[in-house]
Amino acid sequence: MLLAFLAALIAAAPAGQTAADRAVPAYDHVFVIMEENKNYEQIMSPQAAPNISRLAAAYGTADQFFAEVHPSEANYVALIGGDTFGIHDDDAFYCKPGPSSDPHCGGSTGAGYVDHTIRQPHLGAQLEAAGRSWKGYYENLPEPGSLAVTAGDPTATTGLKTAALYASKHSGFMNFASVQADPHRAQHIVGFDQLERDIAADALPSFALIVPNQCNEMHGLHGDGVPTDCDGAIDQPGLIRRGDAEVGRLVAAIQSTPAWKGPGNVAILIGFDEGSGRTREGCCGVTPGAISNFGGGHIPMVVITNHGPRGVADATPYSHYSLLRTLEDAFRLPAYLGHAADTNAGVVPMVKLFAVAP
Repeated sequence: MLLAFLAALIAAAPAGQTAADRAVPAYDHVFVIMEENKNYEQIMSPQAAPNISRLAAAYGTADQFFAEVHPSEANYVALIGGDTFGIHDDDAFYCKPGPSSDPHCGGSTGAGYVDHTIRQPHLGAQLEAAGRSWKGYYENLPEPGSLAVTAGDPTATTGLKTAALYASKHSGFMNFASVQADPHRAQHIVGFDQLERDIAADALPSFALIVPNQCNEMHGLHGDGVPTDCDGAIDQPGLIRRGDAEVGRLVAAIQSTPAWKGPGNVAILIGFDEGSGRTREGCCGVTPGAISNFGGGHIPMVVITNHGPRGVADATPYSHYSLLRTLEDAFRLPAYLGHAADTNAGVVPMVKLFAVAP
């Protein structure tokens, strides 16, 4: 199995670098903070999301950034794998086609249903092969390396004790067979307690995907014990403000580290998985007629760099595939995964936003 996986990694899309790719500077660290289910216009105003809007104006924003599909899960997979791999629902990472009594595999008999465990390389595997480190940080993850589908707050005395605060559909990495079978999974898939320790110790990895819980990532929940500002059906502006506050806290914590203040290049991204509706805006590697890659809406993407230019508004069309390609350039990886290689489909690196100021 290991030999087959390494062969797949070597056989990934050839580098095919363009002059634009070669213009992306080398980065020591990139941290992607993911929020949920909001359109560009819902977020990019000081009244709606003051922290995100402030950071966008001060640093940089991709004004034409698009998701791949609805609902959430496949967009996380696309970001780190370069494809949705046919996923077009939020079923659990272990689900397979065919009848199932598992409530987490509710769509398994539907048209076009695929195995949700992906046997292909991902960004973490690329980084490891290059001697780089990576982690997924997930708020309310029950324990390091947990295979839980959902999890609540064990300290709660209300319905939040069992609510889906953590949801593996927002993991991305857990869909990959190599992560599920990794004997070191508990070192890569960790909670926010580990994030706090790594920030305090200035021990953050080369790449991190940082995902707050469903109250703090603007997804929202409903039910017993759910705060009003977590229930988007009751208080959508409050849900956005709550997520915006969490983003502000996370960015400030990372910017307090010696790595951010040092000579190496560091970027913090504030991204979203998909738009708020079921609209099909898309670009850059999406295929409108595909059941799992038809476009997932116009979404915010803010890029904050420690040594880059300031006040950048980039109108170039981008997708999660574009971001993956940019990460592969910034970390000097030898191949592009999946649609990250689709130069002819408009997938290009985010050069303006990752540039380093002279």
